Amino acid sequence: MYNAFLKLNILDSLTYKTISANKETVDKNWVIVDASGHALGRMCSKIAKLIRGKYKPSFTPHVDCGDNVIVINAEKITLSGNKWENKEYIRHTGYPGGQRSLTARELFDKDPARLVEKSVKGMLPKNKLGAALFRNLKVYVGENHKHEGQNPKLINLNDLK
Repeated sequence: MYNAFLKLNILDSLTYKTISANKETVDKNWVIVDASGHALGRMCSKIAKLIRGKYKPSFTPHVDCGDNVIVINAEKITLSGNKWENKEYIRHTGYPGGQRSLTARELFDKDPARLVEKSVKGMLPKNKLGAALFRNLKVYVGENHKHEGQNPKLINLNDLK
């Protein structure tokens, strides 16, 4: 009798399976984020979580299971303190003495969308998955974007944790 109970209990515990998403079973949506008035780092960390899919119950670390994110009004972001002048974006040409740098203000004046893109890209994984996830981000200066056909829904970042 006791052995039968053990077998039954073991069988019941084996019926629970962890669901792992793959690219066929994943549910990807299109969302719009309005960047006006948001601090750059806090906004971009939530956008990175959306792109990665961490807000979904079916999150799988090695699969692109996040949403496609459209960021509008990239020119209306804020930076606190002296970050506009002190924060530097450094790159290297590959030649000796080829280190170049731009302040946040200079990069913002050239293209505000690049400031948001660089910030989100730095918060994604540094591998092939991160490169694939970065393609799910579209950043636009102003209200207009060209993704009305995907029927994106507007979300409020303040509602996300």
